Order: sequence, then C-alpha cells, then structure tokens
Amino acid sequence: MSDVLTLLNIRGAYSSRFEATGRWALRFRGFQHIKIGAMVSGHCWVTVEGEPPVRLSPGDCYLLAGGRPYQVAGELGVEPEDGHAVYERSPTVRNVRYAAGPDDRDGPPDVLVGGSITLDDVTAALLLDCLPPIARIPAAGAPARALRPVLRMLADETAAEPLGAAVMIEHLTQILFIQALRAHLVAAEHVPGWLGALSHPRIGAALTLIHQQATRRWTVAGLAAEVGMSRSSFAERFKALVGLAPLDYLLHWRIRSAAEALRGGDRTVASVAAEWGYSSESAFSNAFKRVTGLPPARYRASLPAPPLVPVPHG
Repeated sequence: MSDVLTLLNIRGAYSSRFEATGRWALRFRGFQHIKIGAMVSGHCWVTVEGEPPVRLSPGDCYLLAGGRPYQVAGELGVEPEDGHAVYERSPTVRNVRYAAGPDDRDGPPDVLVGGSITLDDVTAALLLDCLPPIARIPAAGAPARALRPVLRMLADETAAEPLGAAVMIEHLTQILFIQALRAHLVAAEHVPGWLGALSHPRIGAALTLIHQQATRRWTVAGLAAEVGMSRSSFAERFKALVGLAPLDYLLHWRIRSAAEALRGGDRTVASVAAEWGYSSESAFSNAFKRVTGLPPARYRASLPAPPLVPVPHG
C-alpha cells in the first residue's frame, strides 16, 4: 500500500468547510480522481449518479471515486442548485455559508468538510479501478476512530483559517484520504483488484515481491514458486483477484514507476530504461507506449504544470 501511495504521486489536496441552512441541495458535475469529506454536524445525503443515496451523520466520512456527477442535500427531494455557482459567488471558497432561502439563515446548520485529492493521471487508475463510486466510513465503526483527531483539526483549520492554514489543510486532507482509505479497506466486504488482493496471503506476497523487485526477470513459474503455489493455480488466482495476468501487472508496475522517474526532468530515457530492466531504449519505448499511450519523450513533454487549487466540491 505504501509503495502504491508513493507511486500515485498526489498532485493536489484541498479541503473547505461548507455550512448550509434550510432545505438545501447542491449538484456537482463530474470530477477528477477523488472526492473526500466528512460530516461535522447535522445530517446530509450524498447521491452519486447511478447509485442509491447515502446518508451521512456527524463523524461519518465519505470517499467518491470514478468522477460521476453527484448531489449533496440536507434532505432528499429538494431541487438542487448548481454547486459550482454557489462556490464561485462565495466571498471565500475555504469557508462557504449557504442559505437555501432568505428566511433560512437561522437554525443550526449542516456542516461538511470536503475536498479533492488529485493524482497523477498515468498512475491514478491503479487506485481508482479498485474503489466504488461512493464509500461511507461510519463514525461508529472501529476503523473510523483514527479519523476523529484529523477531522477535528481539519474542521478547526477551515473554520478559523489561522496562519499557515493552507499548508495545514493540504497535509490534513492527505492524511484524511489515507486514513479513510484504510478504514474502507478494513470495513469493505469485497475490494476488487490489487487492493483487495493484498490481503490474500499468497497473492499479496507475490504483489509485494513485484513491487519490491520490479527489475528482476520474473516468470510466472518463478513467482508461483516464491509463494508456494503451482504455476497454473497461481496464474489463475492472480488474474481472478488482480484483474491482470502476473506479467501484465509487472509490466504496468514497471512502466508506472518509470513514468515517476521521468517526471524529474533531468534523466535520459535510456537511463530510466536501464534502471527498470530494459536492455534497449526502443524496447522500453514500445512498452511505455503500450501502457500510457505515449512514448517516453512525448509523455515527459505532455506533463502539465502544477495544478491550480480546485473548487472543493467540484
């Protein structure tokens, strides 16, 4: 997990506080990568397109993945307003206060802390393919206990915005993401792909070998022997759990790791190819294009500038 989180290269993490009174509902269009948040006080419903509504109570956290449009509402059945427009007209996107109508400013608000996690496009699929469109981490569950101090700090930072708040919020949002991901993995009945396969004693051990010794000239038989399985049983079980054949997964892991090395900008393609076990630059380029859709040089040239701060819920 630590290897993969490092490779994912979190490019941005941003959170804000949202307070709403009255009968309110906001809709948001599709998004990139991950949305994460928690209910500080009150209640709300989160509805991802094509999925049943999920109710959040104080202390509950949520993860959204897959980029589908979604709605956040104090109660179901309320006509939603464009959430992006609400954030754009707010004096500050760090602490947004919203009243559904002119007479709705009184009463205890529903308070959410929510934001965005932006990953590197090439490696994001490693995680996003393994997550459901929406996951709720209930406050009452044991896995959520570690989230409570992070939520308290994040709520305080977004409410008061003390000196250094921007840096604190970025780091706390990343911690919230990792802790929520851990809690989801503990609580979920089934996690697809490599993420779920990590918990399998033998396939998880094989994944660890691939991650830690990616330049070794692995064969399916060699991996199977290392984890005490027959070649055929190992190949069948690995593909069933991970979704890729063992050597295909190894290829993807190597290339995504090599892409991380290319981001530095001061390495030659040949040196990166040699580091990741390729005997020639042309063989590396062919493999790299097969996985990423671009040859290494064009991939490096296409890398975007550091992202601007995103709209928290958009």
